[in-house]
Amino acid sequence: MTLQASLVLDAHNTLGEGVTWCPRSQSLYWTDIHASVLWRYRPSDGNTRRWPMPERLASFALCEDENWLLLGLASGLAFFHLENGQLIRIADVESGLPTRLNDGACDRQGRFVFGTLHEPVGGEARRAAGAFYRLHADLKLEQLPLGPVAISNSIAFSPDGATMYYCDSFTRTVHRCSYGDSVADACMHIDLTQQRGEPDGSAVDSEGGLWNAEWGAGRVVRYDRRGKQDLVIEVPVCQPTRVAFGGERLNTLYITSARDGLSAQALANEPHAGGLFAIEVPFTGIPEPRFAGRPT
Repeated sequence: MTLQASLVLDAHNTLGEGVTWCPRSQSLYWTDIHASVLWRYRPSDGNTRRWPMPERLASFALCEDENWLLLGLASGLAFFHLENGQLIRIADVESGLPTRLNDGACDRQGRFVFGTLHEPVGGEARRAAGAFYRLHADLKLEQLPLGPVAISNSIAFSPDGATMYYCDSFTRTVHRCSYGDSVADACMHIDLTQQRGEPDGSAVDSEGGLWNAEWGAGRVVRYDRRGKQDLVIEVPVCQPTRVAFGGERLNTLYITSARDGLSAQALANEPHAGGLFAIEVPFTGIPEPRFAGRPT
């Protein structure tokens, strides 16, 4: 089955990412990483709001405490208060390495799992210089034994929380592993090495299907529990970045996208690149867990 997503907001993001639905406010949050801006959009009336960030915002999570977000900034982790702008730094990550934070999501226990990516300097080749981490509710930071990574992405969790999905976009493969207090038995889940796109951000539906935005391929694909493709959503831009289920019934799939790296000709062909897209789908999502830690 193939469906077609439609433009919701012509945001012109350079690198829209991290899209997350907040059931409490019935709003959608996401980040334009390179612009260092947090966005919020309310579908009921089209209201939008933007917050400038002190540096690039790669990913984030809603918090249990009202009006607080956990930020995955380029250089580290922080709490941010949406109303008064208070920023509380938690920890630097990979200081001194040519990396920055990238994709992140909360597990079903309310811990924030995220990865980093390598930022080549001076013409060097991209390499697996990053890693995956988990921030606990007590703000203890733990490195996960998932091997080095060049571009961390696709972090998502099965409905029961016992399986973690993740990828290195650079290798064009998505992996899964048994997940809990420890992680084990990592194996390949999706192989895109013979296809056009690269795996980017993901979300999991209530039936355990993994929905992945495929950068460079202009589509989002649903994979069943076995990693078999069973639904394709075409997006009218070549660089979709991440997906989230939203709406009152959690059956609207929202999709962020990017303009980054596109030529003038490509942008002329894709005038809505960097926009926010959506489509109602015959599946329902799961409310995203909130980070259990508190800004003390």
